[in-house]
Amino acid sequence: MLTPPALPNDAIAARLASTWDLQGTRAEFLPLGADVDSAAFRIDAPDGRAYFLKLRRGGFGPAVVDVPAVLHHMHGIDAVMAPLLTLTRRLSMQDHGFDWALYPFFDGADGFTRAPTDRQWTVLGTALSAIHRAELPASMLAGLPRESYSHHWREGVRRYQRRFINGVAGDDLVTHFLAFWDAHDEEIDSLIYRSEQLASILLEKSLPQVLCHSDLHAGNVLLGDGDRLCIVDWDTLILAPKERDLMFIGAGVGGVWNQPREAALFFEGYGATQAVDALALAYYRHERIVKDLLEFCDQMFDSQASREDREEGLRQMTSQFEPGNVIAVAHRDYDAIT
Repeated sequence: MLTPPALPNDAIAARLASTWDLQGTRAEFLPLGADVDSAAFRIDAPDGRAYFLKLRRGGFGPAVVDVPAVLHHMHGIDAVMAPLLTLTRRLSMQDHGFDWALYPFFDGADGFTRAPTDRQWTVLGTALSAIHRAELPASMLAGLPRESYSHHWREGVRRYQRRFINGVAGDDLVTHFLAFWDAHDEEIDSLIYRSEQLASILLEKSLPQVLCHSDLHAGNVLLGDGDRLCIVDWDTLILAPKERDLMFIGAGVGGVWNQPREAALFFEGYGATQAVDALALAYYRHERIVKDLLEFCDQMFDSQASREDREEGLRQMTSQFEPGNVIAVAHRDYDAIT
């Protein structure tokens, strides 16, 4: 969310005091990410400590707060930040139409802004390996979605394509969006077809499923001094083949993390004992693009979305077609396996 949510002026300070016993705090809105349902704030307390507050419209699934807590406290994965307990020993609470979760503030920058050091690449690989090997309580596993290679994203984009054929009215952003889409319509068709083709093959392979973050792009890895790092934003947890996460290393999301040397350092830490499935990697890179395209469409035509959010969505969509970005990588992957 790039614009602050509509909350009463004293809502955050009052809720932090009553729920986490943090008195006299000051909140600063942080315009982060393209998710129009999530808002982030830096919270400064009078004693000098800082916190990160996340609000989620529509609510967190229980796993979003429970799993990071288990990974951090029970499995000792320091790179996973766990939410702080409320006074009633809960990991989140609800108020003003949002779920609220409070975290320690990590002093650093995301991977789009700051390049990982060699050591951080290895630490990231070690952390992800531990996440993929983590054993969770059966009750927690039962609440997690499992990979099904759903056609949801592909069909969603196709619905928009049919809508565009019939003509869509809108403001200047819609006009720009439709012109760009029309210029790349054939390539978008190809991405959808290939994603569907690869999904049908993977349905027959039955690859092992592990706990996956599933949105491990550079924006969700925070990098600090002293080679510290933190993996954030656990809203999309899923049980899936490990390639669901591994695809981000080398995918070129945002034009970064696309160098062979970086991948080599990562896998030094990951220590894979079995080969990465190239077909699964190609599938997930295609499917991620299709998912993003659907979300860009939803955002562009969302009457509740701010102009700033819509402009950012349009910028991100057009950047995906640039050399070295995700679509170029997906084409390369597909060519390598066919």
